[in-house]
Amino acid sequence: MRRIDTLVIGGGQAGLAMSRCLSDRGIDHLVVERGQIAERWRRERWDSLRLLTPNWMTRLPGFRYVGPDPNGYMRVPELVALLDRYAETSAAPVVTGAAIASLTRSGGGFVATGDAGTWTARQVVIATGHCDTPFVPAFAAQGASRLHQLVPGAYRNPAHLPPGGVLIVGASASGLQLADELVRAGRRVILSAGQHTRVPRLYRGADLFSWLDRLDILRDGVDAVYDVEVSRAQPSFQLVGRPSHETLDLRGLAARGVAVVGRLTGLEGERASFADDLIASTAAADLKLAMLLGRIDRAAPPGTIDAPLFQPHWPAFFDATADTVDLRRAGIASVIWATGFRRRYDWLGVPVTDARGEIVHIGGITPAPGLFVLGLQFLRHRSSSFIDGVGLDAAFLAGQIARNLGHQGAAA
Repeated sequence: MRRIDTLVIGGGQAGLAMSRCLSDRGIDHLVVERGQIAERWRRERWDSLRLLTPNWMTRLPGFRYVGPDPNGYMRVPELVALLDRYAETSAAPVVTGAAIASLTRSGGGFVATGDAGTWTARQVVIATGHCDTPFVPAFAAQGASRLHQLVPGAYRNPAHLPPGGVLIVGASASGLQLADELVRAGRRVILSAGQHTRVPRLYRGADLFSWLDRLDILRDGVDAVYDVEVSRAQPSFQLVGRPSHETLDLRGLAARGVAVVGRLTGLEGERASFADDLIASTAAADLKLAMLLGRIDRAAPPGTIDAPLFQPHWPAFFDATADTVDLRRAGIASVIWATGFRRRYDWLGVPVTDARGEIVHIGGITPAPGLFVLGLQFLRHRSSSFIDGVGLDAAFLAGQIARNLGHQGAAA
């Protein structure tokens, strides 16, 4: 049994940022990772995926992107290489291939047992992140056995799917990007859209994230929103990172031939049922878009004009759509569940989860003294789950840990 002051569970961007902040304070710690550094980025992403944020926004504590294309969008292999380099330059004490099977209380600290052994720690940070386990509704099991069902993390490219059309369930960033890629590859695509967040790639001559960064919108804290739980549940922006800086939305996909329908409510054999809510959900997204652009307009410098690539963001009008579709007759052979993520903590033996299985916390501090969580959506501010935002939370938690340990290390 090995002893450590602070154990960090998870070796992605959150765990590495936490490690750097602890090292800056001289705090003895260890990072344990179930696979390799940035395991999910390595194993659970499709071939063409790029980051949604521009390269200049790839910022972590003591480290940032330095390269020839600050306004481009990094491919996943480039990000993996960057995180490997970050771990190396930070001298992060990472143990890979060390999945944790159980974390329990022991005296005034914790005991973690896993593939690589057992550790006791005075403090623990759970940095397994927001995108943990893909969520697939229970009724998916009732679909026809011939349907090839998968989640985005298991998709690689159009050739990876069997011949035929594709039903994509979910209209956030992943769902839209896959619909776009598949329809361009000549596949018939039906896209089931529920609640979504429509935004432009470029606005007033700048990337959307340039405005969000300039106006500190991404640093809005939990006290700046009406209901933080509602904010935490918001779907990701409908964006794609491409050299063309193009905007991707439902209107554009429909123009390319994607059949956009309402929220999927059931799947039984070959019969897919959809809610009559597409008009309502697109109207709600258009309203939020107008509010966001209005906030930018009020803060934009005088004389700022739209760049040539900017397209007018007219409302996404749709007619009422079919409430049922026979998937065989429609030529659908595959279903991609782009329906978001849930967190699984079946290894966590400390009673800090709620009825939904989510960790209860206030700004990353759980009810169990010495146990923290990092990397969740809107943990302390809007960009808490972003590569660019996790460092701010890590620095705060490092300060809490230092105080708990009575540590007088260097300031973060």
